[in-house]
Amino acid sequence: MIRRRTAIGVSAVALLATTPLLTACGSDAHPGAAAVVEGDRITVSQLQAQVRDVRDAQEASPQSAELIAGTAQLGRATLNSMIFDRVLAKAADDAGITVSRRDVQQARAEAERAAGGAVKLRRMWLQQYAIAPARIDNTLRTQVVMDRLSRKIGADSSTPEGQAKIVKALGDASSSMNIDVNPRYGKWDAKQVRLGGTQEPWLRPAEPQGGGGAGIGTG
Repeated sequence: MIRRRTAIGVSAVALLATTPLLTACGSDAHPGAAAVVEGDRITVSQLQAQVRDVRDAQEASPQSAELIAGTAQLGRATLNSMIFDRVLAKAADDAGITVSRRDVQQARAEAERAAGGAVKLRRMWLQQYAIAPARIDNTLRTQVVMDRLSRKIGADSSTPEGQAKIVKALGDASSSMNIDVNPRYGKWDAKQVRLGGTQEPWLRPAEPQGGGGAGIGTG
């Protein structure tokens, strides 16, 4: 993946290959939970709902077969992003970073402008990142938070050194959060800030292939 400061923080970009919709049984310690983060349960039903949003959008696309085939481990990648969002929120809170609704609205306007309109943005992000239309604002909020965190700690995400600095800040937050993942989805790597076998959800291409460049510049 291309590392670049102008577009960071997209949840669920590290998609691997179709698992069936997830069953509701959890680990022995946390029945019905896909993960527990600082005592807060991410339930299997919550995870299923996000996966279903993506699948419904994919099924409505003319490229449905291709999109579904390319996101076979969508459930696991989605859980990775759901946990990451909580880690990022803690790191941002620790750094005194806040993001307003207006900030997100401005980011969306920029992203839609860069993509060539709202419809094109929705289509592009579904096709390239498996982001359901209902999750676009959440994804943009993550981008804004990540950019502000990077600036706060003096990290340039376009360089290996800057990326390492960001991972360190997120890893410190992650290590303090007592993250317990249902073994069926893997094991959380606190230092790398991801489920084992997935990629960093906060890195994505700055300009989506095929034109337009939906990546936003938040700084």
